[in-house]
Amino acid sequence: MSFYSGDIFGDFGDKGKKRSGHRIAFVICVVFLVLTVGIMIYLKHSEDSKESALTEFEVMLDTGDYDGALALYREMHDQVVSAPDVNAENVALSSRTMAQMELAVHGRVSSIEDKLRNERYQLMQSDIDFLNEMGELTASQLSDWLRSLCEEFLLGQIEKPDIIFIFDQLEVVTDVNASANMLRREIETIEMARGDVMTAEHYYRYEDYVESVKIYTNVMESYSGFVYDYAYNRVGEIKNVMYSPMLELGEHMLDTLKYYSAEDLFSDLAVIFPDDNRIMSDLIEATAHTSETHEYYGTVEVLCIRSLIADTSVLYGENLLSSNLDLHLTGTEFQNILQTLYENDYILVDAETMADQTGDTFLVEQPLIVPVGKKPVILVIENLDHTARDYGVGTCSRLVLNEQGQVCGEYTDSTGSVVVSRNAEAIGILDSFVEDHPDFSYNGAKGVISVCGYESVFGYVVSTDEIDDRNAALTSIGYPNADFTDEEIASNCETVSEIAAVLYDTGWKFASSTYGNINAYDSDMETIQADTQKWIDQVGALLPDVHIIVYPGGNYIYGTDPRAEYLKALHFRIFFGIGSNPYYIFGSNYLYYDRAIINPSTLRNTDYTRFLGNASILEDIRTS
Repeated sequence: MSFYSGDIFGDFGDKGKKRSGHRIAFVICVVFLVLTVGIMIYLKHSEDSKESALTEFEVMLDTGDYDGALALYREMHDQVVSAPDVNAENVALSSRTMAQMELAVHGRVSSIEDKLRNERYQLMQSDIDFLNEMGELTASQLSDWLRSLCEEFLLGQIEKPDIIFIFDQLEVVTDVNASANMLRREIETIEMARGDVMTAEHYYRYEDYVESVKIYTNVMESYSGFVYDYAYNRVGEIKNVMYSPMLELGEHMLDTLKYYSAEDLFSDLAVIFPDDNRIMSDLIEATAHTSETHEYYGTVEVLCIRSLIADTSVLYGENLLSSNLDLHLTGTEFQNILQTLYENDYILVDAETMADQTGDTFLVEQPLIVPVGKKPVILVIENLDHTARDYGVGTCSRLVLNEQGQVCGEYTDSTGSVVVSRNAEAIGILDSFVEDHPDFSYNGAKGVISVCGYESVFGYVVSTDEIDDRNAALTSIGYPNADFTDEEIASNCETVSEIAAVLYDTGWKFASSTYGNINAYDSDMETIQADTQKWIDQVGALLPDVHIIVYPGGNYIYGTDPRAEYLKALHFRIFFGIGSNPYYIFGSNYLYYDRAIINPSTLRNTDYTRFLGNASILEDIRTS
């Protein structure tokens, strides 16, 4: 029997190579396993060591061994700083242990601070030893706290005797003595600056960032040291907060033609952000549409119209001179009035700008500002309810928003087609006119829109109380009655609020013409109260910021009448009566205007040449 060498020594061919590879892999696995176990044991030992160090640190604090505690902390700090990168996990453990040590000290310091602040606590020797011997661990926190107390003093959140007491108590803490003495020497200066700083913060809270920065800038010019540093930092913080909202506000002013307000805002922003090209560009756009202004003390014209005749085919019917048709202008007639006023140097002004209503209980007269060479005119659109009783006169049935978000009138023409157009109602016509002639409006002012509400608002039934009145009106003109679900009424309220928000944003103001279109002068207090509360609850709740009453028929209540006092207590401060001549007067906590009624009848029978001259206003069909 013969033997091969491979049987004794193994096969050194492919099989030998495979066996050799398996052995190497096995050795590597064993080595890796040993290293892993070793690392885990090392890390566990390190973790136990760190936990032990933390426990030892806390015991030292409790027993008053502050030197030992600080030495242990510093040893841990040195390990973190000097540890090589390969010991990253160990460094992380040490860092966490240091943080826990710092937290333990922080809690003790905070407890002492709280008692000093709120209990007038006098430091015990153990407190003094702790604060002094824990070195940088207590000194840094105390220094920051004293600085924050000075900020609170500057903001009126702590009083002088309290902060002086705290400084006196901490004089014995050696490591903060130098910084504390510097701050203490500035307390008198901080006290002098408190009023200005608190005023600046008041404006900041109410988002008047420009005024806040102005005051802080003055503070920086008047003070140095702590007060200067605080004001400087606050200006930087406020600038970061204000930039985007103020820029958006100013550009929205430009979009809504409030050029004078935009010019004021961008002029201030240009000072605060002198190198901002966007602000400079916006300022140039604003100033391109403004001119020199002055205080105006002459007469103020107030013109009052109703909803317009949108479907002029009604003018060619048998009832051309009917009383109803004679109450309403057509779109062309209204445009003729606007063009004539513009050519005669009139400019639309806000009826509320002559009255400072910021006081809760009183109104303050303020001068009317207009561009030099211009004469003010106030426009009132009365009873813009779009009631069913006017359906046969060719007026709109309601207001709607088009795809561009513009307020339009909607009506059904003689062919039965539904028409939506800006030119169907005075609102859209005036908006378009001002867009083409921005100098016809001072700072984007448009007019006053008054509504009642007993049947609808802007053509929408917005309460169950209106349903009976709407159906009575529909019956009177031969239309079928309508039913309104709660969901439909809620939807109508939402639509009215949306339209009102657009109108208000684009320069229109709102007024009550009483809920029931009542004769206010002849109504007793009980009637006035019930009617007014109904208007506030059902109509006023859908409209923004209403302070005006347009008395139906001009039957106004004298300003000293108890009924007027009731209305003023509800923040109605501006009242419109009726009078063909311009007239306004400031009374006790109110402003009163007469309004000149403009319709085909008054244009034929009243002398309005003072503002219309000899211009031809009426449609030819009306005069033929």
